[in-house]
Amino acid sequence: MLPFNFAYYKPESIQEALDVFQTLKVQGKTPLYYGGGTEIITLGRLNLVYADAIIDLKGIYECNIFEFQNNELIIGSMVSLSDFEEKKLFPLLTKTSKEVADYTSRNKITIGGNICGNIFYRESVLPFLLADSAVIIAGPKGIRKLLFSKVFHKELQLEEGEFLVQILTEKEYLPAPHLSIKKRQQWDTGYPLLTVASLKKDGYVRFAFSGVCPFPFRSIPMEETLNDQNLSYKDRVLASFEYLPNSILNDIEGSNEYRLFVLENTLTSILSKLGDEEYE
Repeated sequence: MLPFNFAYYKPESIQEALDVFQTLKVQGKTPLYYGGGTEIITLGRLNLVYADAIIDLKGIYECNIFEFQNNELIIGSMVSLSDFEEKKLFPLLTKTSKEVADYTSRNKITIGGNICGNIFYRESVLPFLLADSAVIIAGPKGIRKLLFSKVFHKELQLEEGEFLVQILTEKEYLPAPHLSIKKRQQWDTGYPLLTVASLKKDGYVRFAFSGVCPFPFRSIPMEETLNDQNLSYKDRVLASFEYLPNSILNDIEGSNEYRLFVLENTLTSILSKLGDEEYE
């Protein structure tokens, strides 16, 4: 049970959802778009989230698409994480999302909920950063299409009244060699110590990270260093740490020193499997 009362709306179109949000704001309400709902329930019970109106997006057709259209894979924001295990259309996304929580929870957690959630891990972001994906965002100013990397900085940068509709990924990225490694210090389905996803395209290995800093990220300077064939794998990894975008997390899941140790070993392992042949 949530410690507050709220009105519930389930629009059937993008425009209806936007209209409901704007109407509620004019009425002085605090509306909140709703996807899978697991985070709202968890944080609401802790008094960390509040809304007196919930707008459920699961009734919107465009938010539930999971199919190929022309040369793109279209993933609606309301597709559950467990769907990626059943339809393995984006193998790196399947691998990365499969490591989020347990299967029962993944039936309820949506891709949009994981990307836009308040819990900072947001592991499902990583494949989209690596695959040059785009997003469709709806809001009071209309519908816009943007590169994922342009609108995601620490979190998805949504203006008031906007919501994520879809993520689009070109087919050419889907079969690319890839790895996703999640490290935990505790139980199998607990919060991770860190996650590193990687994708190799045109001989270049891309990297994206969760749990290393207080937000998910892809660092181009780190990538360039990790792909420097003039250095050994170990030297690349150590040199790449200079370009971390923030201080290393130091929390109950692990100290910053331990995270750095695990990150070094994880990156070295990825390079040995996806990197150039000279140092294999």
